[in-house]
Amino acid sequence: MTKGLLLVNLGSPIAPTPDAVKPFLREFLGDQNVVTMPKLLWQPILHGMILPFRSKYSAGLYQHIWKDSGSPQIYYTDKIQKEVQRLLPEWQVDIAMTYGDPDIVATLQQMYANGCDNIIVLPLFPQYTKSTHDTIIEKAKSANVPITIIKKFFNEPEYINILARKIQEEWDQDDYDQLIFSYHGIPQAMVKHGDPYQAECITTTAAASAKLNIPESKIMTVYQSRFGPMPWLQPYLKQTLPKLVSEGKKNVLIVTPSFTADCLETLEEDGIRNYNTFKESGGNKYKLVPPMNDDVDFSAFIAELAVEYSTKKS
Repeated sequence: MTKGLLLVNLGSPIAPTPDAVKPFLREFLGDQNVVTMPKLLWQPILHGMILPFRSKYSAGLYQHIWKDSGSPQIYYTDKIQKEVQRLLPEWQVDIAMTYGDPDIVATLQQMYANGCDNIIVLPLFPQYTKSTHDTIIEKAKSANVPITIIKKFFNEPEYINILARKIQEEWDQDDYDQLIFSYHGIPQAMVKHGDPYQAECITTTAAASAKLNIPESKIMTVYQSRFGPMPWLQPYLKQTLPKLVSEGKKNVLIVTPSFTADCLETLEEDGIRNYNTFKESGGNKYKLVPPMNDDVDFSAFIAELAVEYSTKKS
């Protein structure tokens, strides 16, 4: 029998067009782990108001970042898979997406049919939150094959080492007034109901900061990618950037530890919209630390983590 590793990312439309974006958003925003409003209330809003407008709007955003190879998120997830497979030649390493293809259930069942009897499922999100992980877990369990799920790796020492190394390399290339750890936000209500995500984000910032040669006074944590009218985790990155400029902090470096692969949020939201907000406010230097992407050290960490968990299981 063969050991298996399934790497799971969020997913992407198959093309940057309204017709391709609409079914992706329907699945994503129809997930009650993402939008917890009762279905009877939410579905009419989603189908009657959100999808008709948002599909066209989001397609325009995707067009700004689309590569000749397709979705950046899927491109880099593929890169990670190929490197991890190279490092684990006796394993079967595959990828799946929470929304869209490759499908989690179908991929797990195919891996099992191929002889994988000890499949490690690893969501490529360092910090756990219900809105990203629970759907992956539910779908993986519904495949009815033997699995072990790694729910988080935000405090793994080697992950922190790699994150700190990437930040320090960028920081040392220029003079910055502020290092901003920007995490994908979630509704405040989720945290109030026990979601550990915010605490894990704060721990990630603290652990990485302890390894940096950067004054603590120049480091802060914020949240981005808010959706809908309800309050999300604060402070918001978009509102923080003009405030920093008003305080004379016109040179900023931003790292996005909740993303392991470049995607709409890092490339378009941060690379275009938040950049424009900062520059229009009078900011000067604005630089993003790339996510893990095809960093070979990160792929090596993933491979070692999978081996560690497979050993625990056996």
